[in-house]
Order: sequence, then C-alpha cells, then structure tokens
Amino acid sequence: MVRIYRFAAVRPERSAAPAIAAVPYDVVTADEARAIIAKNPKSFLRVSRSDAEFPDLPQNDDRVYQRARDNFLTLLKDGSMHRDAAPALYIYRVKQDGKTFVGLCCCLDVDDYRNNSIRRHEQTRYDKEEDRTRHIESTRTHNGPVVLLYRDLDGIVSFIQSLVLPGSVPDAEVRTGGDPLHQIFRISDPIVLGRLEALFAHVPCLYIADGHHRAKSAVNVADRDRNGQGGDEINRFMGVLFAHDHVRIHSYSRLLTNLGIYTADTFLRQLKEYFDVKPYGAIDDRGFNIPPKINNPHQYHVVHMYIAGQWYECSHPFDQYAAMLDALDVEVLQKHVLEGMLGITDPRSDSRLQYLGGARPIADLAHLVDNGEFAVAFAMQPVRVDTVLAIADANGVMPPKSTWFEPKLLSGLLVHTFD
Repeated sequence: MVRIYRFAAVRPERSAAPAIAAVPYDVVTADEARAIIAKNPKSFLRVSRSDAEFPDLPQNDDRVYQRARDNFLTLLKDGSMHRDAAPALYIYRVKQDGKTFVGLCCCLDVDDYRNNSIRRHEQTRYDKEEDRTRHIESTRTHNGPVVLLYRDLDGIVSFIQSLVLPGSVPDAEVRTGGDPLHQIFRISDPIVLGRLEALFAHVPCLYIADGHHRAKSAVNVADRDRNGQGGDEINRFMGVLFAHDHVRIHSYSRLLTNLGIYTADTFLRQLKEYFDVKPYGAIDDRGFNIPPKINNPHQYHVVHMYIAGQWYECSHPFDQYAAMLDALDVEVLQKHVLEGMLGITDPRSDSRLQYLGGARPIADLAHLVDNGEFAVAFAMQPVRVDTVLAIADANGVMPPKSTWFEPKLLSGLLVHTFD
C-alpha cells in the first residue's frame, strides 16, 4: 500500500509566486532558460537550470550545481520564499482549456519506488539521471514535482475537491502564458490530514506519469546517503498525485530529417506494402490531434502522415494476438517504418528522428515539413491512460516519447528540502 507524508514546504510569498514559478527544467534548452532569466531574474530556472548562467561551462561542472544551491538560498534569504512552520499537505489545482485538474502534493517513500509500489513505464537515461542526482544532492532539495496517478476507488478526488470551498483564497496563484491557471492550497487541519493519509493507505500503487528521471534520481540520492546525514527526509521525494481518469494524455509526433534512399513517391509506395494509405483531405490544423476517418478505428492502428504538402491516413488492422507493447501504434510505426524502412534502430539517439510533444497544434508539424527542416511528419493517436497503467503493472517499458500527460506542473511553487 502507498504511504504519503506531510512536509514543511519551502514556497514563494504569495506576491512573488508569479515571478518565481517556472516551467519544468526539461522543457527548455539552456539558451531558452537564459532568455527567460534575463527578463525575470527571480525565475526558479536559476535553480533548476543553473547551467544557463554558465554558457561556457559543461553542464555537469561542479560550479553549475553549486550555483543552483546558492540561487535557492538567495530566494530564502531575501524573503522571496519561506519555509512553512509545520508539515502539511498541499492541493495543486490547474484550470486549463475549460477543465480543472486537482492533485495532492505530498512526499513519497523511496522504498515504495524500490518495491514497485510506485510503478514506471519508461526507461531513464543515465546522463539525465546523473544530472538530476547531482542537482538534488547539491541543492538538498526536491524542487521539481513528480506527477503520479492512482486508481480512485474510494472517492479520493471528490474529497480533495471538497476541501477547496467556493471563495477560498489560494496560497499561490500563477497564470502562465495563454490559459493555464495554477493554484496552491495548503492543508493544515490535523483531522483532514489524517483522513487523506488513511484514504491513500488503501491505494495499492502509484504510477509515474511525468518525472521518471526525478524519481529515480531521488532514490539515487537516498542510496548514496550512507551516513544518514539527510535524516528521514532524504528517503522521501515530492510528488503530486492525480486520479488516473482526471488527467489528459496527448501523443508525441515523430519527424524525420530525411527519407534515406527514398523519394516522397517511393516512400509512399513502400509504405503501402504494410499500411492502407489514403489522402486525408482538409484538417483542422488548430487541433492537437487528427481524428481517424476509417470506420471502427478501435480495430486499426492509425497514423497520420504529412509529406510533400499533403496529409495521409495510414491504417493497419490490429493483431488480436499481439503482445501489449507490440500492439501500440508507436511500436508498429517503429518496427515497420522507422526501423524496417529507414534503419532507425535506436529511437532514443538517432539524429534523424525528432519528437514534437504535447498540446501543439497540427499546423506546427506541417510548417516544419513545409519549411524544409523535416522531410515527413507522423501524428500519432493518444495512448489510453488505462493502457499505460496496464503496461506498468506488467513491468513493461513503453517506447520513448509515447505519452505527454497534462497538466504540466510548474517548478518553484513547492519545494521539499532535506537539509
């Protein structure tokens, strides 16, 4: 069963939250982070992406990690952030595109990761894992929340939602570019805290949706604390828990820089050896997904392809005997097109293959091909959340860049420390 823990968060003063809150460290490059910091020196990217302040140093230089620690302490010393006087739990609410997402921020036990009560569906890369491990060790914080899912069998999400009464003033409120509104509500009532802990004690497992590297790095830090200098808190890391049917999932699109030995015409002809390929016609390129036109799409693998100025629908019947991972659309595309036709055997590192994730309009894909940056784009159908959980339950590993979960949470609104 899952254990959740209260913690005394370090968080921004309410008036400072909009300046401090930052996008996750791994969705911006160092150059993009540097530009954001130049406009806003309070940005938490100075902690999470301190390498942006050292453009001439390797990202893994000791001075980069020390700067992250120094910048965090500065936010505390100048009063921009403060530490809560007593442990609590925190509601993290996001309002976006007319939908409200409500999560519970708490600490989780690294032993639950080790014993697979906290389950994962992606592999971690050593270089990214080591970077976040050193970052956590140096700052002595978990400052990027891991997003996890749970199957809500006892009305947990309804209870959490009921804790925010109409007219409640959030402890932090940040509106990001466009639409999303992020709000934090601190829960300090001992009776309510006990009820939440009791409810999650009946949840058998959690599933990492976003933050596989952050979670594994937190476990690494705990493993390296052989002298116990971090106390109990080093054996816990910060997560935000959402009911699995109260999140949104998008696909990652695939883009190829070239077609290898093929021209656009010969590529289409070869593709027809496996897929039924038909011109799609007009699309709503403002949307994030292209709806299948084929009848009974749940009986087919469906991939939409943009090449030579035109969209196509590529479909192939499901194999009812295929293993769970083999039945994924991204795995079918990888096996029969990326590897089978183009020889891309390592989708994690091959420079010909790039990804475009999340809530990005379809127009972006067409633009990237039309301007000559890429030769072809593949828009995938979203994977069902239940499928992701089932794969994790079976200890399976999904192909890279298979899922983009929403909401995407900000860094700097809540920080867990073990110093």
